Amino acid sequence: MLEARTIEIVKSTVPLLESANTALTEHFYQRMFRDNPELKDVFNLSHQQTGRQPAALFAAVLAYAKNIDNPAVLSAAVERIAHKHTGFSIQPAQYAIVGHHLLETIKELAPDAATPEVIDAWAQAYGALADIFIGREEQIYTDNETRTGGWRGPRTFVVQEKQTESEHITSFLLAPADGGPVVDFRPGQYLNLHLTSDKLEHKEYRQYSLCQAPNGKNYRIAVKREQGGVGSNFLHDHLQPGDSIQVLPPSGDFFMEVTPDTPVVLISAGVGLTPMRAMLDQLQRLHHQAPVHWLHACENGSQHAFKQDIQSRRQADDNLNTHTWYRTPQACDQPAEDYDATGLMDLTRVRDAISLPGAHYYFCGPVPFMAMVKDTLAGWGITEEQLHYEVFGPHQSL
Repeated sequence: MLEARTIEIVKSTVPLLESANTALTEHFYQRMFRDNPELKDVFNLSHQQTGRQPAALFAAVLAYAKNIDNPAVLSAAVERIAHKHTGFSIQPAQYAIVGHHLLETIKELAPDAATPEVIDAWAQAYGALADIFIGREEQIYTDNETRTGGWRGPRTFVVQEKQTESEHITSFLLAPADGGPVVDFRPGQYLNLHLTSDKLEHKEYRQYSLCQAPNGKNYRIAVKREQGGVGSNFLHDHLQPGDSIQVLPPSGDFFMEVTPDTPVVLISAGVGLTPMRAMLDQLQRLHHQAPVHWLHACENGSQHAFKQDIQSRRQADDNLNTHTWYRTPQACDQPAEDYDATGLMDLTRVRDAISLPGAHYYFCGPVPFMAMVKDTLAGWGITEEQLHYEVFGPHQSL
């Protein structure tokens, strides 16, 4: 429990943090990678280059400072970050390294304001937060390890299938090399890969959404080839059937949780359909009683992943309704058969169908797309509790 004086001092530094903005976290990462280069094998360096990780960390630090006297406000963020950390196999000793560089960054960027009292207050505040994360992450590690098919740390899997799903998306079916069972997950969660190869400059941790329902035997992920993406290009170009790969247990705080009589609306754009496919697979396996709507937007037929799979599911299930938008259809794309509308997704087109009492809405895709979905649904009076979304990579607010 932090003392009142400590809380007061930390909150007094909020204006200083706001004035520094992401310069604070950019400096932090620079000095940490300089003095502890081994951590380059833990952090996604692509997110460093784009600025997404420094921005996400700054938002988290600022939110903690502002709400240090009311930590319950941060519980959702703590849960999300803790799941991310277990996907990187973060260990308690690493928190001491991060804490050291955070305090040194404050000293270096604000030497006049960083009095011994301020540094001591931030040290206590960081220690309290680190203890929260360490405790929650240990719970996740233990849960993953003790459940049927579970494990802790990397486990060797073998690529059973590599399937081209669209021009840019490939799926991989992974099964454990030891032939044992695998722990179940909740549809919407992601699988954690630990990539090691002489073709990679660093060891790389990557998270990819699981795209089929849990079956206790194997996992399927779908990966979009990203321009300049170290992990995705390695998987597309080099990982082949029969190859081995190190896998950590599934994790993630975004998942479907509905009763059999809950209408479900799955909304996606681009590769955002991957967690939605796992949810749809689960709903159909359980013979979900309430209506299910699948709404998807993509560029055209060549980039329409799982097209035939979704079409066959729709034909076999009268409870499933689908609607697809192609932004710029190709000459070979067939209206009504391949897609239902052109241009960007327009939810007003299907409002009468998807505005269902008690429905829950799950959506994933580019951040501007999800902001549109959230704003539109909220404008219809749909409550925050009915809206669920996933942001790939460092979290951003909608």
